[in-house]
Amino acid sequence: MDTNHHLLLLLLLFPLNFVSQSHAEYHSIGKEKVTNLHFFYQETLKGDHPSAIVVATAKDNTVNNSSNQLPPFGSVLVIDDPLTEGPDPKSKVVGRAQGLAVSAGQEKLLFVFAMDFGFTSGEFNGSSLSVLSRDIVLETERELAVVGGQGKFRMARGFAKLRTHYSNYTSGVIIVEYAVTVFHYEFVV
Repeated sequence: MDTNHHLLLLLLLFPLNFVSQSHAEYHSIGKEKVTNLHFFYQETLKGDHPSAIVVATAKDNTVNNSSNQLPPFGSVLVIDDPLTEGPDPKSKVVGRAQGLAVSAGQEKLLFVFAMDFGFTSGEFNGSSLSVLSRDIVLETERELAVVGGQGKFRMARGFAKLRTHYSNYTSGVIIVEYAVTVFHYEFVV
């Protein structure tokens, strides 16, 4: 192509580029932040208002929520557990853990969690963290992977250190302390 054609092409494309950019919404990733969170996960497996229930079991497995039995291999639970500031179940609720847990260990009790930790108060009200990880629940200390987030936790990644604070499988009450470290960006529109 000769120079005139290049100039003509440039003159035609420039206005199209300008129009398309004027309608686009730009986000600036901004600076990476590290946020540390601390809260308690309050799970109730039994009683009138359980916060986690078995919705499916493997063939030939049954779960009686009134027994002392833990969900066997192949069970699927739906979870809607409160997250609190302190270990006391009556302490201030700061969010909810909602999602699924699948009993996936044949040799030891472990669950694979796909959960969203939605925060309902404080600086992160309306934001959430996504967890997809396995949890060997009978170990006192363990770790989960944070794989994403929403709101102030967009593009989040990190880990949660878990420590069982209290567990009573007869009453179906489990309280787990979470210390979460999250790397994320605050987007600026």
